[in-house]
Amino acid sequence: MQLQWYPGHMTKAKRQMQEDIKLIDVVIELLDARIPMSSRNPDIDELGRNKSRLILMNKSDLSDERKNREWAEYFREKGYFTVALDARKKTGMKGVTEVVMEACREKIERDRKRGIKNRPVRAMVVGIPNVGKSTFINSYAGKACTKTGNRPGVTKGKQWIRLNRNIELLDTPGILWPRFEDQKVAQNLALTGAVRDEILQVNELALLLIQFLLEEYPGVLAQRYETEEEAVSAAELLGRIAEKRGCISKGNELDYDRAAALLLDDFRGGRLGRISLERPEEKD
Repeated sequence: MQLQWYPGHMTKAKRQMQEDIKLIDVVIELLDARIPMSSRNPDIDELGRNKSRLILMNKSDLSDERKNREWAEYFREKGYFTVALDARKKTGMKGVTEVVMEACREKIERDRKRGIKNRPVRAMVVGIPNVGKSTFINSYAGKACTKTGNRPGVTKGKQWIRLNRNIELLDTPGILWPRFEDQKVAQNLALTGAVRDEILQVNELALLLIQFLLEEYPGVLAQRYETEEEAVSAAELLGRIAEKRGCISKGNELDYDRAAALLLDDFRGGRLGRISLERPEEKD
């Protein structure tokens, strides 16, 4: 499965970020906690060079709790401030302001020595599509100040949001990189819904997920779909899921497409349990 996808509005967003970064004190980067490395945009490190950096591992309620701790430690060792949260349920949100202020402590102290008082910290919020950026901003601000949606690319324009006297947020459209050089990254983004299903081979994606779960989370599929998973191929197991869930097409044939869509929806919705697709040791 080869994915190549870079909508034109994302090219424009990157150019705009290059201009806006000059106004920024701290870059707040949202990641999907299930795929922390795959959901990072490689351009952000270059754009945010010489800026304070805060990584928010969003959707941490859907990811493996042990892996969350491992990833948080991994990023801290790289020099990033890190918070795990669930923006939708506001879990972990209370500590964000404190970490933002800590990340900008040196800047605040420089301002104080120059006699500059009460200038708010300016933060740019970045993240790839569908990572939950708009939901985070709305939860953080305590009001629906940006448009949100569960499909990639809903946020289109730039918005400044005054949270309080200490912090201003700059929202930006989600951007992806021009090409997926690592197809594993592309697959992870597809599995979590960062790339629209309409351009994917959903069957193939479901088989990749099944194989991963059999290797890394044995028993999860058996428990969810009440079927045996030992000594069967991914394709056979997808067929069993189709049968168990009544995914039958005309002619009394198993509807693999429907079963694949159901499986992916269960994974994305956390109904298979807390699952992470990446581990830090794979990245070093």
